[in-house]
Amino acid sequence: MVDPVTSRRLAHAALYLGLVLIILFLRMLPINPVSDGFPGPDLTLALTLAWVMRRPDYLPAALIVAAFLLEDFIYWRPIGLWTLIVLGGTEFLRAREESSRDLPFVLEAVLIGSVMIGMLLANRFILGLVMVEQPPLGRELLRMLATFVAYPFVVALSALAFGLRRAAPGEVDDLGRPL
Repeated sequence: MVDPVTSRRLAHAALYLGLVLIILFLRMLPINPVSDGFPGPDLTLALTLAWVMRRPDYLPAALIVAAFLLEDFIYWRPIGLWTLIVLGGTEFLRAREESSRDLPFVLEAVLIGSVMIGMLLANRFILGLVMVEQPPLGRELLRMLATFVAYPFVVALSALAFGLRRAAPGEVDDLGRPL
């Protein structure tokens, strides 16, 4: 018999993986007839950052690596680079989760936006260092802006539909361990 804490963690990990696969499938559909329009948000990144800020124990690093490595293979990006950058950004946020629990949402959004910009700049710097062709900076900034705008909606959907909320300071799990 699996204890309720472990089953809840496994259920949320499976839910995250399922959502990532749905997002990947929808992004691969040929439904955008205009390729020069405003780029859409990176919903996988927004979902990952929202879940790491809310409940980092539900989202292990190996699952994040698997999801973004799969994206690297599907979207023909340099294998592992964006995955490593996202892992670094999420671990940065995970290390600050306890101190950021009582942050107002506006300050959380500023933190998330600065981490996303840092990740974008690190990606562009490394790709520029090895002289790999890159998309235009303006298009990448628009994609990050769209992701930043989508972040509150992803947080709201995660809270309302999946019950994902921050652990309150001093909250303990079913076995009495601090969260």
